[in-house]
This record gives sequence, structure tokens and C-alpha cells, in this order.
Amino acid sequence: MDILLGSPRVEPFFSMIGRESVKSILTEALDSERKELLDGRSEHTSSESVLARALPLLERRGANSLLPVINATGVVVHTNLGRSCLAEEAAQAVLAAARCYSTLEFNLEEGKRGRRTDHVEWLLRRVTGAEAGLVVNNNAGAVLLSLAALCQGKEVIVSRGELVEIGGSFRIPEIMAFSGVRLVEVGATNRTHLRDYANAVTENTAALLKVHPSNFRMEGFVSSAPREELASLAKERGLHFIEDLGSGTLLDFSRCGLFGEPTVRDCLEQGVHLVTFSGDKMLGGPQIGAVAGKKQLVDALRSYPLHRALRVDKMTLAAFEATLRLYLRGEEKRIPTVSMLFAESDSLKLRAESLLEALRSSFPNGRFTLTEVQDAVGGGAFPAEQLSGWGVSVSLVEWGSAGRVQRLLRRAQPPVVAGACENETVLHVRTLLPGDEDRILEAFRSAEKMAFSGNLEESATKRERG
Repeated sequence: MDILLGSPRVEPFFSMIGRESVKSILTEALDSERKELLDGRSEHTSSESVLARALPLLERRGANSLLPVINATGVVVHTNLGRSCLAEEAAQAVLAAARCYSTLEFNLEEGKRGRRTDHVEWLLRRVTGAEAGLVVNNNAGAVLLSLAALCQGKEVIVSRGELVEIGGSFRIPEIMAFSGVRLVEVGATNRTHLRDYANAVTENTAALLKVHPSNFRMEGFVSSAPREELASLAKERGLHFIEDLGSGTLLDFSRCGLFGEPTVRDCLEQGVHLVTFSGDKMLGGPQIGAVAGKKQLVDALRSYPLHRALRVDKMTLAAFEATLRLYLRGEEKRIPTVSMLFAESDSLKLRAESLLEALRSSFPNGRFTLTEVQDAVGGGAFPAEQLSGWGVSVSLVEWGSAGRVQRLLRRAQPPVVAGACENETVLHVRTLLPGDEDRILEAFRSAEKMAFSGNLEESATKRERG
């Protein structure tokens, strides 16, 4: 261990993660070497073999793992790549809230404690038309809070066709059970009628719940009860009518060829009492869950103890406030997600042509082709819809297959996550941020060095051994 800790290759990691953490990782590597010797899988060991195991892990632990990447997949709200990118105004608001003391829970006029969600509730009412609104840490939390505060110990009626599983294996029945309500399934998987809801109502029923289907669509012999009819039934029987809108939208996206998703305002105008939705998907803000609807119901949620456990951080509130203000001013296209979804084909083609020429001039041995692509919204919204776009197909035979090119780009500086089609890497331009073209050229230069150095395969082998 003294030899290992004294190695010049180990010393830089002391300032990165601390001496004790370095020693712990070296101990793990030593233990693995010892086990292989005892099991007969290795005949000798040395400080070099231990370092070969430990250094890749030290490198990973010594650097930040949450890194910016270039999204060239064409999936706008990419769940695995952080969903929506914030508008510049929202990013600046986060920085200001993070670096300084703020009015998070302080009323400057009165000089006393304020309420943290006041910063966004008025804005929520304005952009949705709701009587009241509040926010929690995500949409699943918004659904959980609504059910627990309004329906605990009672029955909630849901169509069988809406008992969905969303990302991360969260299932609506499980959320309902955790909130303390009893699920009552009605209808069939593909067809649920108003009479199914009406026949299921008992004296113990608290609410009708409508759930967004998220990442799937049923087609063919299907039907569901209209919101207006469910609202009338809820009013007639004295029930709450709650809708989990999933991603949720504030805009009519039919103008960019996306149909079938109601806005939050649509749902409220059609009689829904409470609508829950996300702020980090179609809205283009931070991860947050919003509730908009009747004031009496929202007040009940606000005073429920679970609300405090789900409350939102100051940086998230700052980003959401700035995002909502862009909607309020009619400047929503300053939000990257909205801008990408409304991007016109001609502008995408020009951008792809510019990237194509830059790549051709920088890498003359490669084959680069302008290509039409199909992009996607992502984030569980408009799962059956595709967006026509443009991109650049990349074939670099000297680098290897499309799979290897993609791996090289992912390990490049900066990392690029791209698509693939017919053994070619495809760079979709719709999801590129301003300046990403120059960064893609940097990434290709970085990847080219790895392509001929063997670093990619060597690092993979080290990981497997470790």
C-alpha cells in the first residue's frame, strides 16, 4: 500500500477526492488481486497490475460524473439526457438564487416570513386560467399529494386503459395505494364509457381520476369518456375530478404538426377540478410538479402535511418563475424545448448543410451525407407523432463501424450522443443548441485521436477487469 500511495500516477487524485478515498479504492483493487490469486485465476501480482485496476476507477471518481453533452439524437425532451434545457433567463435566475441570499421565504415589504411558493403561484394562475396553483418536486409528487389530501381512505375510479406505468417503473396503482386510496378499475382496456364510471360510484367514492397514457397510444376499436361528461358526472355525484396530464402543455402544438394533446387550460375549461403536470418536459422548465385548479382544493393540498415533504428547492423555483414569465410575455420561443419543436424544416436543412460542409472540410477521409430524419418529442408526450427534420449521416470507415464511431463520440471531449441508421452515425440538428456545431468539430477531433490510439478498447478492458 505504501508503494501504491507513493506512485506519481496516484498522487494527483489526493487533491481530487482525498487521501482516504484514494486508499479505499486501492484497497478494493488489492482485494480483487488477492481473490484472483486464491481462486487460481491469476499466478502473480504486482503494483503495476493493481494500478491497472485502480486507475480507471480513480479517474472516474476524480472527475464530475454529471457532464454536459451534445444531444444529436433528435429527441427533444430526452429523459436520459436531462429532459429540457433551460432558457438563458431561467439559467441566470438559478445562478442568482444559488450564489446569494434571496427572498425565498421573506416578504420585503412587511419584513417578515413569506411563503416560498408565492413566487410562482400567481404566474401559474395567469398562464393556466386556474383559480389557484401550487408546486411540488415532480408530477408524481403532485398526483400523490392530491390523492392523499383529498381522497385518503376512500375510493378513486380510474379507467383500466389508464393504469399506466411511467418511467422508473412507477405505476399508477402503486402511487394510488401509497396515497391511501382504494383503486376502483372500470371499463375495458380499450374502451371505457361514462356509464362504467357512473355504475362504479358508491357512497365511499371520493374522485374520478383521468390519467395521461404517457409513452403509448391505443388505436383501432378504442373509446374513452369525454372530459365534459366526466365533469358533469362528478358535479352530479359530488365528486372531485382530477387529471394527471403527465408532461402537460401550455401551448397549442398543432401549429407544428403535433395533435391530440390538450393544454392545461383546455382541461380546466372542460371541467377538471385539479390538473397535475410536469414543468421539465413540454414546458421547458426545471423538474417540478404543478397543480392547477379550484382554490378550495388547492388550499387543502397546501395545508396537508405531505406538502412540506415535497416542497421545492430555491433554485428550482427561480428557474420555474423565469420560465413562466417567458410564457406570460409571449416569449416562449426563447425556451429551447419550444424553439426546437417549432423549428421549421427549411431552417433545419440550412443548419444541417452548414454542419455537413464543416465536417467535410475538417475530415476529408470521411463520408458525410445530408439526410432527412424523423425526430421525436420525447418525455412521454406525443409518442405516436414524429417530426420531420434534417441531419448529417456520418461514415468513417477508418474509425470502424457506426457503433464504434458512436462510442468514440460519447467518450470525446465534449461528449456527443448521436443516432444511427443503416451502419451510419446520424447527427440530428433539431436538438443542437447554439454553438454546438463548433463543439461537434472539437468532439470529432478528440474522437479521431482515440480512434487510432486504442484508448477506447484499452479503457473498456480495464473496466471489465475492474
